[in-house]
Amino acid sequence: MARLFDSVRYLKGVGEARARTFASLGIETLYDLISYFPRTYEDRSKIVPIAELQVDEPACFRAFVTSQPRTHHIRKGLDLTKLTVADETARLNLTFFNQSYVAGNLEYSREYYFYGSLNGDYMGYQITNPIFEPVEQPGVLTRRIMPIYPLTAGLHNNLISRTVQQALDACLEELPEVMPLQLRERYGLCDAPTAYRNIHAPASFEALAAARHRLIFEEFFIFSVGLSLLRSGRSRKQRQGYRLPPMAEFEAALPFSLTGAQRRAIDEIAGDLSGGSVMNRLVQGDVGSGKTVVAAAAAWITAKNGQQTALMAPTEILAEQHAKGLEALLGPLGVRVALLTGSMTPAQKRNVRAAIAAHEADLIVGTHALISEATDFSELGLVVADEQHRFGVAQRAALAEKGDDPHLLVMSATPIPRTLALILYGDLELSVIDELPPGRQNIDTFLVGEDKRARINAFIRRQVAEGHQVYIVCPAVEEGEDESLRSAEAWAETLQMAVFPDLRVALLHGRMKAAQKEQTMAAFARGEYDILVATTVIEVGVDVPNATLMVVENADRFGLSQLHQLRGRVGRGSDKSYCLLFSSNRNPETLTRLKALCKTNDGFEISRQDLALRGPGDFFGTRQHGLPAFKVGSLELDLQTLQDAQSAAAEFVSSEELPKRPEYQPLMERIQALFASGAPRGEA
Repeated sequence: MARLFDSVRYLKGVGEARARTFASLGIETLYDLISYFPRTYEDRSKIVPIAELQVDEPACFRAFVTSQPRTHHIRKGLDLTKLTVADETARLNLTFFNQSYVAGNLEYSREYYFYGSLNGDYMGYQITNPIFEPVEQPGVLTRRIMPIYPLTAGLHNNLISRTVQQALDACLEELPEVMPLQLRERYGLCDAPTAYRNIHAPASFEALAAARHRLIFEEFFIFSVGLSLLRSGRSRKQRQGYRLPPMAEFEAALPFSLTGAQRRAIDEIAGDLSGGSVMNRLVQGDVGSGKTVVAAAAAWITAKNGQQTALMAPTEILAEQHAKGLEALLGPLGVRVALLTGSMTPAQKRNVRAAIAAHEADLIVGTHALISEATDFSELGLVVADEQHRFGVAQRAALAEKGDDPHLLVMSATPIPRTLALILYGDLELSVIDELPPGRQNIDTFLVGEDKRARINAFIRRQVAEGHQVYIVCPAVEEGEDESLRSAEAWAETLQMAVFPDLRVALLHGRMKAAQKEQTMAAFARGEYDILVATTVIEVGVDVPNATLMVVENADRFGLSQLHQLRGRVGRGSDKSYCLLFSSNRNPETLTRLKALCKTNDGFEISRQDLALRGPGDFFGTRQHGLPAFKVGSLELDLQTLQDAQSAAAEFVSSEELPKRPEYQPLMERIQALFASGAPRGEA
């Protein structure tokens, strides 16, 4: 009997080279292998007579070989092997491409099970390259529900299936049971070995459903217990509550009226700040919903109580914009705003850091320079992290360590639905800004192909002639990254030299020096350029009210929520704005995804669809969010199981001293491993 965490090299047929290939899929141990679940299944268990086979519908049938297999050499690199099979209902031709060995494996007059898809036309029907097994042998590739695994070069499905079965036979008895017996009985969950056996080799679809239900519940339960422990750990932190200044004074200083949603969020934050325990709150709102003024209110309350606020933005462009806007809002109220970024000169940084340490600045806006060892705060009371999904939990914590249990406010313009947000950000309280300020307009969005290029170029020229500006976003920086992708550098040169030689075209991408990026963006904001060709460096925060057109090249290479963020860069002024999505991808799923963006401007609906299509790992980019990925469960499709698991987790955490009970050690180890695997990496 093998141990659960033995290397896959233990298994027959897995040598050093194949072990490296498995490692590329994250499979290094037997446990990794049995936890590598199928992505779908093929029903090869139902036997269909030849006469009832349907075109393009894979099926399993039983038949005799009624002709000698013959191989024909067509040309170099192409051999055809043909034969005829029959059952009591009909005859059928089989063709094998470049599989001449089948002539020796399929014997005349012998009976086999076959699996494949019928194809053909008026010339007749056939099946190409079917799978086959003799009827007297156990069904390995036919007569069963066949798991279909995610593949990589060097690993085909049958190989993975056989290797998984070896691993199950070798180590399944070692698998610890992490689900408490009382919960398994209450929710009708099978035991762990049964679940793992039936997820890989189900005897029936009922057995498969029971295995999936157990594993989905387990995933959600472990995740929910972990988040409950995080939340309970944070809620124990106590601190003196703030005195609330008259909020009417803050509102009176604003050049606009707050929306109901903004006022509600500010009230929730004020309650946290004055409540006597450390605030951990997420403010979530669509593009342009006005999250910054909510953060400004929190910073004002903090300053009125003699403490400092640190606001960390993901890019220098956004940090500068925040500093400028917050200075305009809070300066008249006596709040001293400072900016600290990595591109400042050493002298500038020394001066700003001296002011921070001497408490000559109340609100400090910056990038990662805020969490450097050289930055010391006098009395840090509030940490604000903008664009939450771009910062990991570790980066938030690093900034919080600059003070004595400061309050934490994180903001996100990725408006995933409230129920899912409560799950994904289970360590944070949630405020939702689901109302746009007056004057924010819907942006007309269209999906276009390359055949519309000339018309779109004319439309760009018309927008510029009317005095407006245009963004053109490319997925790559330079040529050579991917030949199928439009690169910002090459496209900017083409537009300037060949398409719009009379217009002013600028280039902006993440590899430019910070000072150059800032100069280019500032010049575009001042109207010194007509067209800005950029990468997704302009995804968040850039505010140019005169820009009315967003053009996205290779739009199929972006997620829906990212496209929605890009679209939010226009429509910030009073003029009608548009978003054009270029794509030559004809994949039906891709077209459905992009057309969804054209149908709505509702960020909550867009993010719901994005999450359903891509899953939480991809949804947030390169998993900088600190969220583990779910292997079996779907946050959209398995919502009832999720809610059951959450309820069970909340009850379990409240009634058990988990870390101290030895029988729950396997559960605690799974929780620690899950959250460690989703640990944030941060963004440079």
